[in-house]
Amino acid sequence: MKILLVGKGGREHTLAWKIAQSPRVEKIYAAPGSPGIADFAECIDIKVDTPISNMEQLRSEISRLRNFAVEREIDLTVVGPEDVLTAGIVDHFEEKNLKIFGPTAKAARLESSKAFSKALMERIGVPTALHRTFTNSAAAAAYIREQGAPIVIKASGLATGKGAIVAQTETEALQAISDIMDTRVFGAAGNEVVIEEFMDGEEASLFALADGNKFVTLITAQDHKAIYEGDKGPNTGGMGAYAPAPVMTPARIQEAREKVIRPVLDEMQRLGCPFKGVLYCGLMLTAEGPRVVEFNCRFGDPEAQVVLPLLKTDLVDIMEAACENRLGKIQIENGQGAAVCVVLASAGYPDASAYETGKKIAGLDNFSGRRDLVAFHAGTRVVDGQLVTAGGRVLGITALATDISTAVQKAYEGVEQVCFDNLYCRRDIAHRALERLQ
Repeated sequence: MKILLVGKGGREHTLAWKIAQSPRVEKIYAAPGSPGIADFAECIDIKVDTPISNMEQLRSEISRLRNFAVEREIDLTVVGPEDVLTAGIVDHFEEKNLKIFGPTAKAARLESSKAFSKALMERIGVPTALHRTFTNSAAAAAYIREQGAPIVIKASGLATGKGAIVAQTETEALQAISDIMDTRVFGAAGNEVVIEEFMDGEEASLFALADGNKFVTLITAQDHKAIYEGDKGPNTGGMGAYAPAPVMTPARIQEAREKVIRPVLDEMQRLGCPFKGVLYCGLMLTAEGPRVVEFNCRFGDPEAQVVLPLLKTDLVDIMEAACENRLGKIQIENGQGAAVCVVLASAGYPDASAYETGKKIAGLDNFSGRRDLVAFHAGTRVVDGQLVTAGGRVLGITALATDISTAVQKAYEGVEQVCFDNLYCRRDIAHRALERLQ
């Protein structure tokens, strides 16, 4: 098979790494790819990483990529990031009868519009936080004063994983509304906000791969979104993850399958936009049971870096079955053990104005040829033959071991082998799992 991979981040590097392990795959192309992805794929200079705020340019690049897929007779296209899904890459490819793994633009509204997602859950009784949606900042502020704090403010649109603010005080909440709706720190994503009750509990991630009707679930994971240890500070795209998540017991997984995934897929079918691809369920495990924090329509990052390495079933077989409406015939098998990913970031992240790029990266030769310790590239580029930093999140150091404790130890041993100026990482990844074990 010839596979086309869309994206350039740590999630896409993990996908390339996993896809390359399939005996069915002869050639992988990646657009635009990265230095890490280039170890497995031929990188194509088609800029489908154009931000969705520049929709006209993004759709132009999607058309270029579709033409490339036709010319090279690509057998399967795999979409990593959310922006291109929202821009309708699946719709464009399917017009040419190209096989592509991911939801249509209408189905991707589960992620691209939190207002749509919340209204859907409310309509069909999926457990989630009580909420209100606003398009006017004054009305939103009045509601916050009425409700008090703690409270959660979310930009309804896509905000690269940073659009949710858990405000501990009324002042913080009002500032979040001002930042999102008036100052427009997240651009058009803040045209609409969802204000939610604060849910007390522990978060976990469950991934469902769906074909519009049938679905399979992968191993559970837990992400660390906050920038600082102890889960403090502003949210990021993710500072680390581990799998499996002990808090997600078999009973809780089954409850999420029955009360969240199944009814949502049924409702999407009823709406005429059946969901195919990855349905990421961010769950809050409350005293009343699992409640939905959010849906994403693609693999999480860095959750993919721990979930996919533990998957034994050929990922290409699963994605192809999803595209062909035959997931009911696929049995998922996961490997034993655990995986832990520690994200190495540029100091100052997630404030894009507070960190520098172009810092030389050293130490990645230590990972060469290893399957139990991998450095996935999140934000790197090559300048004059030298690998340098090119983003807030730079690398994800993923370790596989027989248990969580050993995987944590091995991941941080890997962290110590990497060097670049102003490197920052959290030192408490998987702390909840370790506390539970103790």
